[in-house]
Amino acid sequence: MSAPTTQTQSLQLLSSTSGQRVSYNKPYVWGIASIAALGGLLFGYDWVVIGGARPFYEAYFDLTSPQLIGWANSCALVGCLLGSIVCSALSDRLGHRKLLLLSAFLFAVSSICTGLAYGFSTFVTWRIIGGIAIGIASNVSPTYIAEISPAPWRGRLVALNQLTIVVGILAAQIVNWLIAEPVPGRTTIETLRHSWNGQWGWRWMFMAVAIPSIVFLASAFFVPESPRWLAKRGLNAAAHRILAHIGGEDYATQGLREIQATVSVEGQSSGWAGFRMPGVSGVLVTGICLAVLQQWSGINILFNYAEELYRKAGYGINGALFNIMITGTVNLVCTVAALGCVDRFGRRTLLAWGCAGIALAHALLGVAYATGHGGIFVLTLTLSAIACYAMSLAPVTWVLISEIFPNRIRGPAVSIAVSALWTACFLLTFTFPMLSQRLGTAGTFWLYSAICLAGLLFILQRVPETKGKTLEQIEHEIARTA
Repeated sequence: MSAPTTQTQSLQLLSSTSGQRVSYNKPYVWGIASIAALGGLLFGYDWVVIGGARPFYEAYFDLTSPQLIGWANSCALVGCLLGSIVCSALSDRLGHRKLLLLSAFLFAVSSICTGLAYGFSTFVTWRIIGGIAIGIASNVSPTYIAEISPAPWRGRLVALNQLTIVVGILAAQIVNWLIAEPVPGRTTIETLRHSWNGQWGWRWMFMAVAIPSIVFLASAFFVPESPRWLAKRGLNAAAHRILAHIGGEDYATQGLREIQATVSVEGQSSGWAGFRMPGVSGVLVTGICLAVLQQWSGINILFNYAEELYRKAGYGINGALFNIMITGTVNLVCTVAALGCVDRFGRRTLLAWGCAGIALAHALLGVAYATGHGGIFVLTLTLSAIACYAMSLAPVTWVLISEIFPNRIRGPAVSIAVSALWTACFLLTFTFPMLSQRLGTAGTFWLYSAICLAGLLFILQRVPETKGKTLEQIEHEIARTA
């Protein structure tokens, strides 16, 4: 079904003039995108800090069963899902800027209160509240960046959010390594519980994120609202001013005309009513499947259960924490490389090669654990898997989720996809101790490898290429092929 004539004409006008050189306000665009991406930094830190703190708070709270261990590691993901639901209800009503401020506030409060928890139920409660902050930030930051980004820069600017996530991950790993006092090779749970690490070290690991949370909260007051959200609310003059600040008067006039065409089609169907529009259900399924694939690729097990996996490979706690820091460094380097690739090679190509690489690395990890080859062999394979992930599924999934949905439903559609992501992440994290117990570590990684191969087939068949196109052009092409 083709789009309405007014939308088609507007998009054809844009296409015919898009070859003209536009002088974008680079400091302004990168500045506001960087502030929004601070949500990603806090997301990365709060999400991964638990991996290094795990042996110490588990000893403190006397967690021994696989169910309690899995719940302690995954409870924040329940909050992530709740945060996504909050965004689906409030994103169209409040806009992106207010939600950025809310997530920054929740990050600061939850980090301090988690560190001050003296009971396991209190610990879980504040981890869930911190998860709500992650859920909001993971929705709003990439969506906001996509909506203020010029088309030629959108891939790398949204990938900037993934870069800050990785910086947050590495920061958490470094902070954990620096805070933790050396642990003797033969340490009992009781000794660990009464050590400085068991009583205080893990608390400081969680509370350290309060400082960047306050910086994010203060900075978010200086970002403008998304021009696309303003246009949907009929605030066209304000939307024009922001677009003009990004690319000049001609860019603002042309861009606003294009936005108005897409938000007014089919009787101005918007919000939840927009899900009845042609082509929407198919692209929503694509977004959900990509979100689930990013998690069920199994990479986050290498972050959240890194200390356990490295100990099974023959490393002590100190060596495991150092290896975790190495994985974070590789993750950062490869994410920086992805910034230069996502707008050059395209989204679909990076996803396909990344899935193939992760599948191979997981298969070999399974062989390593099955045959007892640990040490440097396991470390090399985990680094290879993380490198493939950092170049593909990690940044590109967020890019695609932020750009494939129509303007009129982008807020709730992104929330649905991200809710699916956090649901998948919860299931992945919660079930790993039980899968490892039932299938063995080797069998679990072979399962993740098979999922990656299935994901590769899905990408080749269903994922569109969006490189270099405006959000409105992407919407038009998807509606035309529906």
